[in-house]
Amino acid sequence: MSHSYFCPCPRGLEAALAEELAEIGQGSATLKVHQQVPGGVHCSGTLADAMRINLHSRIASRVLLRMAQAGYANENDIYDLALAQPWEDWFGVGHTIRIDLTAIKSPLRSLEFTTLKIKDAVCDRFRDLCNKRPSVDTRAPDMRIAGFLDAHNFTLYLDTSGEALFKRGWRQETGDAPLRENLAAGLLRVAGWKPGMVLLDPMCGSGTILAEAAQMLAGIPPGARRAFAFEKFKGFERRQWQDIKDSVKPAPLPAEPTLFGSDISGDMIVMTRNNLAQAGIPFEVPLKQIDAREIRPPSQQPGIIVANPPYGERIGVRGDRSVAEDELAAGFYAAFSATLKQRFSGWKVFLFTADLGLPKMLRLKEARKTPFYNGALECRLFRFDMVAGFNRREQAKPKAE
Repeated sequence: MSHSYFCPCPRGLEAALAEELAEIGQGSATLKVHQQVPGGVHCSGTLADAMRINLHSRIASRVLLRMAQAGYANENDIYDLALAQPWEDWFGVGHTIRIDLTAIKSPLRSLEFTTLKIKDAVCDRFRDLCNKRPSVDTRAPDMRIAGFLDAHNFTLYLDTSGEALFKRGWRQETGDAPLRENLAAGLLRVAGWKPGMVLLDPMCGSGTILAEAAQMLAGIPPGARRAFAFEKFKGFERRQWQDIKDSVKPAPLPAEPTLFGSDISGDMIVMTRNNLAQAGIPFEVPLKQIDAREIRPPSQQPGIIVANPPYGERIGVRGDRSVAEDELAAGFYAAFSATLKQRFSGWKVFLFTADLGLPKMLRLKEARKTPFYNGALECRLFRFDMVAGFNRREQAKPKAE
């Protein structure tokens, strides 16, 4: 049986997610990719296809199975639609539930009240059937039900994922502001990185970008080390799920290292090493404790740099609170830019940041800038092409008379 699904993702990664879903669909005759909308991609397929997406998608945040969609005028319409759904076909009264509701331009006054109406409808459905109602668990529910309101329509979804898909199950430690795993994977795809290409993250933090790249390189699916909500669905076919997992084959690894990382903080290097081990990476990723302003190319072959530059201590002198942070950042980026110009000719550099003035601080003209949202925060992925020999041309420029 085919179902309609919605796969949300970080805003800015919709095209990348659609491309990824099409690749996952190459192994299925029933998975179809449909419309991209702000914040996600609509697709359709069997429940086995939802399992495949949950296992393989690095960019989706969840895989939501659409239960119903209808117009509405008030909260009672929403209650009636939720009450009419055959929740008992999907899970039992003994499962705990959680309701999440999002809205864009909805005329309803209270999302909290509307959320309670959906919860009441689900509970009333079970009470009518078996004189019992499921319990609510907002922290670790068995089943998550999602509702979406726009100005005219209400859509109800059953979440097949459980925990958000960016929670891969390997992360043990994080820095101050860790990059979400699905955003890191999306940045790698938008940057054009593919397994076998040389990749350097000179500000690796807790290693999210490196862990995503390393799992891609090794052929380890992002969902290999975690559980999913669909495993608790009624009629869940465990053998089918096992066959989907067993169809995954490890990828051949390069003879020489192609992934490299560094950070000014030794603690971060230890954290990255631990996270790579937890992610099941079967090879060593060379890591070095070094200031990003002092880095050198880790290979003779030009590659790409992908980094999420940090703020505060990790880009400057530790404990120096007398220097204004903007001056500290400007000095760091000027020196980092000089290193890139002098040592990384032929490389492509991708920097993901919420600081839209980054090119000015680097004194470099971006070749491309791609808008993203990290949650509600507007960001950019800036691409800089380190053209071979351009520094020599600058030096050879005749002085003004």
